[in-house]
Amino acid sequence: MKSLLRFAGAACLLAALPASAETAAVLQGLDKTTARVSKFDAPVDQTVRFGTLRITVKACVKRPPEEPPETAAFLMIDEARPGAAAPQAVFSGWMFASSPAISALEDPIYDINVLDCRSDTTAAPSSGSTGK
Repeated sequence: MKSLLRFAGAACLLAALPASAETAAVLQGLDKTTARVSKFDAPVDQTVRFGTLRITVKACVKRPPEEPPETAAFLMIDEARPGAAAPQAVFSGWMFASSPAISALEDPIYDINVLDCRSDTTAAPSSGSTGK
């Protein structure tokens, strides 16, 4: 039911905003223990790694250039800690580039923000998408 409500919220977002679906989200990750900031692409429906996090983008939408800027992505983030039996879900929901605090990952070690959406994924992933 909760997932249905989130997708309904996304449908309202898309109905209110003339937006286009893109094939990859541009994310920025911060490792608070090392102060390392990494920018990386996360293709839709593919899992990328940032430290112990496993990030899967389910949707990424962006307003057209003639509209006020807004980008949103639906992210599912799991954390795979060493010694844990299975990854633990730490975030699932929409993140907005213009207002990252509205729906943020609450983690003592990592911050993840949506920067943009792209339809071209030919660029190689940066060092942020590889594990530690």
